[in-house]
Amino acid sequence: MRILFVDIDTLRPDHLGCYGYHRNTSPNIDSVAARGVRLNNVYASDVPCLPSRTALTTGMFGIRNGVANHGGAAADLASAGAKRGFFSQIATGSLPSTLMRAGYHTASISSFPLRHGAWWWTAGFMETMNLMRGFGAERADQVLPGALDWLDRRGSDDSWFLHVHLWDPHTPYNTPDEYGNPFESEPAPAWHTEDVRARNWLLPGPHSAQEPWGFKPDEWGPPPPRHPWNLSNSHEVKQMFDGYDVGIRYADDAVGRLLAKLDDLGVLDDTAILISSDHGEAFGELGVYADHMAADEATAHIPAVLAWPGVPASVQNGLAYHLDIAATITDLAGARVPPHWDGVSLRSDIESGTNSPGREHLILSQGAWTCQRGVRTGDHLYLRTLHDGYHAAWDPEMLFDVAADPHEQTNLMSSHAPLAASARNILDQWTTEQMQRSFAPRDPMQTILDEGGPFHIRGHLPEYLTRLRATDRAEWASKIETTLR
Repeated sequence: MRILFVDIDTLRPDHLGCYGYHRNTSPNIDSVAARGVRLNNVYASDVPCLPSRTALTTGMFGIRNGVANHGGAAADLASAGAKRGFFSQIATGSLPSTLMRAGYHTASISSFPLRHGAWWWTAGFMETMNLMRGFGAERADQVLPGALDWLDRRGSDDSWFLHVHLWDPHTPYNTPDEYGNPFESEPAPAWHTEDVRARNWLLPGPHSAQEPWGFKPDEWGPPPPRHPWNLSNSHEVKQMFDGYDVGIRYADDAVGRLLAKLDDLGVLDDTAILISSDHGEAFGELGVYADHMAADEATAHIPAVLAWPGVPASVQNGLAYHLDIAATITDLAGARVPPHWDGVSLRSDIESGTNSPGREHLILSQGAWTCQRGVRTGDHLYLRTLHDGYHAAWDPEMLFDVAADPHEQTNLMSSHAPLAASARNILDQWTTEQMQRSFAPRDPMQTILDEGGPFHIRGHLPEYLTRLRATDRAEWASKIETTLR
């Protein structure tokens, strides 16, 4: 079997046509979904980038592998200690290593391990290529030449696994100007009304409506035309949505080029194709814009489209982790799913076309921008915030009906106390169970808190308190100071 994994960074499913989006952002991805399996409720167990892909390749939750942050001690794998053998479980039990040992030629075209110092990502890849000379955010036109060249050289061979990483929907939405804006005449998503913008305008936190670039509008220098300074009016809101959606369309064009190459080689019908992501992107959910800093629906919910030769087209609605998708392709590829993985194969359900009931609940974690864990169960998402990353408007506990309210506009904690209590108990029990199985001697979330909080907020507080007071948000500055005492 040939397996192509197109990993599109920062891609949320509800901005794809095959998941019901009103804009034509993804015709090539949609074509794969039409003949394959579309999984509607897949979530990354750990977000954002480094924790998500570390969980994917190790097959383990971040609480077990130790990676929950983008810096500090919790940005490196926990040591297996005295239990480590001559070969570590990471070396022999990673996703690519498992496929390599099953006879696959494994290759990855990505700057991810260089950008994050995630050398464990390379374990098991026979070829790892950063062909862009970059540290991330390379455009598809910079990634494609290496991918197409690899397919020219090896695409006709049997038994390969190729990971191609595209960054285009990732902020700052730097699709080339000459590409234009296919969505210029189309409205922004209807849910983001002027009332939503005005309410969010008053909220604090990095990547808020007044600072969608970070802690200040010009944090990264002059903005490219697809990413506004701030969101002071509905035109700028549309500009931001357009920038993201154009990035998706640009990445989708690259998917089309890869599919065309496989077709030219005469192997398209004999190649398994997985299209997914590491995390999503918030556009007003919890007051966050153009980034991924919670363990919420906008950030943890990811697309998963799988076309596997001989597997019938279907739609799967059950709750699943991205770790389950890794276990599924491993199982379908004829390899043994390592026993220490937390992922569970969905092979029997998707081969039969049966709509899998999925898991009863999922646990979601964020540690790079905030310290937060969530419980996704039924129609609801419970969020427990241990460090709000200066989003002082967040309550320590929040509950949302993400089926009816996917953009998290109404906190149901006060009206759904029994449901919140159940989720709270699930999270506490899960945490205890995972620590008993963990390589990490202590919960990496506690390590982050002990180090002073999530990596991306460290050192910004004094200047940001000044900015909050200068932009009519002094009450939030006072609340942050009070909380930290």
